[in-house]
Amino acid sequence: MENKKRKRRTGKKARRNRIIVILSGVLAVFAVVLVGAMMGWLFIGDSKTPEQEQAEQEEIFEASLVMEEEKNDEFINESTIDAIVRGGHTVSEALLQRPATVEMTAENTAEFAKIESCNIVSSGKVEISVTSEGIPKSDDKYYYLFEEATYEDGIVEGSEPIAKVYKSDDTSFSVDLNKGAANSRLFSKFQVAVKMNDSFVSISHAKYITNPGACAGYSYGGMQHKSIKGLLPDPLRIGELADLGCEYAAYNIPLRNILVTSGGIPYSYGGVTYHFNAQIINDYDNLFKRLNGMGIDVAAIILNNASTSAFPEITHPSARSGSSAPYYMFNATNESGVKALAAIGSFLANRYSGSGHGNVSMWIIANEVNARKEYNYMSYTDVGTYTAAFTRAFRVFYNAIKSQNSAAKVYIPIDQRWTYNTEKTGDYDAKDVLDIFAASLSDYGNIDWGLAAHPYSFPNGNTAFWNSSKYVNHSDTTPCITMDNIEVLTNYMKRPEMLDSSGNVRSIILSEIGYSSTSGQALQAAAFAYAYTKMEKNGYIDALMLSRQTDAGDEIAALGLALGLQTTGGGKKQIWNVFKYIDTDKRNEVVSFAYDIVGTTF
Repeated sequence: MENKKRKRRTGKKARRNRIIVILSGVLAVFAVVLVGAMMGWLFIGDSKTPEQEQAEQEEIFEASLVMEEEKNDEFINESTIDAIVRGGHTVSEALLQRPATVEMTAENTAEFAKIESCNIVSSGKVEISVTSEGIPKSDDKYYYLFEEATYEDGIVEGSEPIAKVYKSDDTSFSVDLNKGAANSRLFSKFQVAVKMNDSFVSISHAKYITNPGACAGYSYGGMQHKSIKGLLPDPLRIGELADLGCEYAAYNIPLRNILVTSGGIPYSYGGVTYHFNAQIINDYDNLFKRLNGMGIDVAAIILNNASTSAFPEITHPSARSGSSAPYYMFNATNESGVKALAAIGSFLANRYSGSGHGNVSMWIIANEVNARKEYNYMSYTDVGTYTAAFTRAFRVFYNAIKSQNSAAKVYIPIDQRWTYNTEKTGDYDAKDVLDIFAASLSDYGNIDWGLAAHPYSFPNGNTAFWNSSKYVNHSDTTPCITMDNIEVLTNYMKRPEMLDSSGNVRSIILSEIGYSSTSGQALQAAAFAYAYTKMEKNGYIDALMLSRQTDAGDEIAALGLALGLQTTGGGKKQIWNVFKYIDTDKRNEVVSFAYDIVGTTF
C-alpha cells in the first residue's frame, strides 16, 4: 500500500496543541505501563528481566507517539495550507502596494498633501479629504488637522490639533461644525500637518468649507422671469413698478440704518448678541414683501457705513479714520470683526429667505470695490493687500448667507474701469481686483460667487456709448468696459480660472447701469434700447438694474446726471415707454426711433 505523505500544520498554536497532546499521551502511557508493571510483579513475579521490561515500555511509548501524531495530522489538510499561503500573498501584495515613504525637504513640505475637499456632511460634521503622493517621513504615524481663523495665516504657535488620523495617501478627517455656536467652524480654514522634531509642520495649503449651503434651512433662489429687466426703485413710487413690468429691483441696506447698540431685534450668533433696529427692519420687511408680491426679485446691497465709535469691530482697522467716503472696508482681521460680519449676514439671509418677511435672492457685498477712495475706503496700500482684506470679508458674508439660504447668490461689485491704470488716482483697476479675488478664493476653496458689474459709459455722461472712444476697445486690455464692449467682460468670465466650482460661467448681473437725459430724452431712450438689446443677445447676463426710476436731485447737481425714467417731479421721460415695452410684443414699436440715432438696426 502506497504511503501518503501528510502535511503538518506548522503554526505557533498548532505546535502548542501538539505538545500538549503528546505530553498528555505520554503521561497516560506511563501510568498504564506503571500499573501493568506492578500487576506483573504481583502475579508473575520476576519472570521478565529489567532489560526486557524497559524495552517493552519503550515500544509502547513509541506506539503512543505515532497514534497522537496521526490524530493531530487530521487537522492539517491541504485547504488549510492553501489558506495560509493565500494570506501570505495578500500581506506581501499589500506591503508592495504601500505608498513610499518620502523624506520631507524645504521644496516639498509646504504642499506635500492636498486637501481635495472640505465639506459639510450629514449630522453637522465637516469632512476634510486629504491625498498625497506617498507618505511623509515624520516623528510618528499621524496626520494632524489644525483649525485656523479667517484672519490667521498658518499654524499659530502654541495651537493644538483638533484631530489626527493615520498617515495615508488617501484619508480624511471628520470634525464637528458647531454652526452658530461660539466655537463655530463655518468661517475657519483647515490645515494638515505632521510632527517633525517634536514640532508641528504644515504640509498642505489651507482650505475653507466650500458648501456652506449644506447646513441651510432655506433654499430660495428667486422666481421665474420672462426677461432680465430691473430697476433701482424709488421707495415713494413702488406702485409704478408693476405697470413697468419690472422683474428685478436693487436696494441698499446701509448698516448705519439697521444696527443699534441695544433693544430692537436681538440676534444671538457666535456667542454674542447683536441688535437690529426694529422699525427699519420692519420697513424692509414691508418693502421686500411688496416687491415680491409684484413678481419682483430683490438684489440687496450690504453697505458698511456703520458708526466706527459704536461698532468699531465692523470696519477694517485701516478704514476707521481719514476719509470722507460714504462706505468703508469690512473688517475680517480679528475675531470680533468676523463674528459681527457673520451675524449680520446670517440675520439678513435668515430673515429674507422664506421666513415670511419677504425674500432676497441676490446679495451684493459693498459697492464698486475697486473704487477705494469713493466707495470702499481703506487707507492706501498695494492692490494685493487691499483685495485680500475684501476677499476675507466676502467669504465670511458668503458662508453666513449660504448657511441660511443655500440657493442665494452672492456678488462682488466692480465699476467700468477695467485696466484704466487707476492706481495713479488712488483706486484700483477692476481687472486686477477681480483676478486677485478669484485666484484667492480658488486657492482656499472655490465657491460660487457671482459678479455684479457697472458698465456705465466713460465718462458717465457719455450717453452715446457706441461712439468711438480711446477708453473703449474690444480686447481684454481695454481701459473701460461699457455696453459697447460688454462681450469683453463675459468672454473673460468664460476663462477656466474664472469658472465656478462646477465648471460653469458664473452668474453675472449688471447691478447698476444708466444713461443721462441731460443731452436729450431721445438720446437717453435710444441708449437704453440699444444697451438692453445687447444684454439680451449676449446670453450671459442674468439681470440688469437700470439706475434709476426717478432722477436724483443731488446727482444732477453734483454730476449733471439725470438717469431716471422720470423727473424729480414724477414726469415720465421718453425712456419710460421704452423700458416698459422693450420685453413685450410692442418692442419694435417703441425702439425703432433709435435706429437712426444709434446708426444701426438692432
